[in-house]
Amino acid sequence: MEKVCVIGAGSSGIAACQVLAARGIAYDCYETGSGVGGNWRYQNDNGMSSAYRSLHINTSRQIMEYASFPMPRDCPVYPSHFHIARYFDSFVDHFGLRPSIAFRTEVVRVEPAPGGRWSVTSRDLDSGATTEGLYGAVLVANGHHWKPRWPEPSLPGADTFTGVQTHSHDYRTPEPFADRRVLVLGIGNSACDIAVETSRVSRRTVLAMRRGAHILPKYLFGVPTDHLTGSWLARAPLSVQERGLRLLLRLSRGRLSDYGLPTPRHRVLGAHPTISDDLLSRLGHGDLTVKPAPVRLEGDRVTFEDGSAEEFDAVVYCTGYDIAFPFLGAEVIDPSGNDIELYHRVVAPDRPGLYFIGLVQPLGAIMPLAEAQAHWVADLLEGRCALPGPERMRRETSAYRAGLARRYVASTRHTIQVDAGAYLRELRAERRRGAARVRRGTAGR
Repeated sequence: MEKVCVIGAGSSGIAACQVLAARGIAYDCYETGSGVGGNWRYQNDNGMSSAYRSLHINTSRQIMEYASFPMPRDCPVYPSHFHIARYFDSFVDHFGLRPSIAFRTEVVRVEPAPGGRWSVTSRDLDSGATTEGLYGAVLVANGHHWKPRWPEPSLPGADTFTGVQTHSHDYRTPEPFADRRVLVLGIGNSACDIAVETSRVSRRTVLAMRRGAHILPKYLFGVPTDHLTGSWLARAPLSVQERGLRLLLRLSRGRLSDYGLPTPRHRVLGAHPTISDDLLSRLGHGDLTVKPAPVRLEGDRVTFEDGSAEEFDAVVYCTGYDIAFPFLGAEVIDPSGNDIELYHRVVAPDRPGLYFIGLVQPLGAIMPLAEAQAHWVADLLEGRCALPGPERMRRETSAYRAGLARRYVASTRHTIQVDAGAYLRELRAERRRGAARVRRGTAGR
């Protein structure tokens, strides 16, 4: 078996490394930063981390931990990025993975090579030296929360705004917004966190959004909300899940309109969840104000859809991220619109040997899903499993896209969405089918 290349040593990349090492599959891992953890390493020197100082994970410890390495029981139920970074360090050291990771090394180009191999060119960021290697497979685990997505087209007058415009990717602490008038755009998790934090130090903070969102608490009746993913409710038909969750939220939180938020026009499970225990209380206290989407910037003034206008010193765009693979040409994989054709969210149908780990946005946590994806890829590399033909793989991706369109609000945010429990079952089923193809000799059909 030829050596494998793993790109990235974040939560998905180190999961892949552990699985490959356990299977005895030789690999090289390249990481731009000087440590593991990717997005969860605060002020990561790879320049890609979006973590802010107060960040805590929105899934509980039991949901996010790797199956092969449980989190310490004394870790908080909802750990901070500091806890998670230490957990990743312990994971890598426990399995002896650190020597196999080339730190401060950027992958600059990945190209198909003769004989079904892949040519990988890397650059040492300290010396500037480049190295080219040939690999039998490439596992891409470079994350999808590092390239900020700005409004496109930009808001009219954005180039004339006299205040500061920044993206949530660059937000770290609220202190720079002290005694300032702050506009936060968005209603996702980062938008809510940043609006809550800045409202504690700012002269005024306004949260503006294009549409409403269902706000989920971290606890429901004393139990971590995401524990519902392992309950009978998560295994019920989607319509039953919707009604059950809507009832629980109404009982525990009341109507969102009572807090000044717009009533969501989509179902509870029709968008990636926004989770906040602080937003509604800040709104109820009058420390935050809600506005509809802005339509125009002019000088220091922002005009909103309802015709109102206010003066601001800063605008924070919490408008999400674009999926990007700087080392892959568009002729290999085109991530435009965050819409990528991957069989079971991992395999590029027309690019044998190219796999993507952790390229999902789960209702749940990425870590155990990346671990399960890596096990499937290891099965394929070892010949324990086989893939169907490209046409059958494309039919699966088409069905997946159609399912997303039926369920979710149309948005680039929902192009890689999965339900964690259902997706794990999907991967297990595909591993069984792949093993059956090997036994029957029907690979590629």
